[in-house]
Amino acid sequence: MTLPRIVSRDQWQAAREELLVREKAATRARDALNADRRRLPMVEIDKEYVFEGGDGKATLLELFEGRQQLVVYHFMFAPEWDAGCRSCSAFVDQLGHLAHLRARGTEFAVISRAPYTKILPFKARMGWTLPWYSSYDNDFNHDFRASFTTGAGDDGQEPYERPGVSCFLRERERIFHTYSTYARGLDGLGSTTSLLDLTALGRQEEWEKPEGRASALGAPAGSERIRYHDEYED
Repeated sequence: MTLPRIVSRDQWQAAREELLVREKAATRARDALNADRRRLPMVEIDKEYVFEGGDGKATLLELFEGRQQLVVYHFMFAPEWDAGCRSCSAFVDQLGHLAHLRARGTEFAVISRAPYTKILPFKARMGWTLPWYSSYDNDFNHDFRASFTTGAGDDGQEPYERPGVSCFLRERERIFHTYSTYARGLDGLGSTTSLLDLTALGRQEEWEKPEGRASALGAPAGSERIRYHDEYED
């Protein structure tokens, strides 16, 4: 194993300050990229999707649970598998308390192609309580490019899955697709702010661009809204 060089405290501080300049530049570049993501156009969803979850059948609109935004994690769990993907499971393990997302009008849901009869025991085994739905009877995963019928295997016909995140915005009864990312695009995701950064409304902070979305929910800006997770009024 190759370890970092051993230096004096002054040498370390000088190197750290040099790196800090680059870290701040990366933060500013990330903020600009997030702003450009929020400026993306959106596509209205005119197809009806019906999922199966813990409370039975649910439409895509119902997955919002009355909130304005929905973040979906495309969890790799094909119908013929007996358990969910290990990497996807590690991703879900690192998710924070959903109360902080919900306080910003954003719901989170996991969707897989496996039938719910397979999802339920695996979810119990993992000890997860977050919403998880089956898209076994619809084309949701295929339509949002998380599942493919062709393109893998020697014959080009073997189905395959990939992890991803898709974001949706609701305007009354109308639903819009605003963003999706896959594979390495998931690197660094898992925290509340990292997921909000993918959405059209962002963190809803006053400093974010474009302007006018911080108060979209008629509540104080993002950081002023933070509470202990058991103190939120839903």
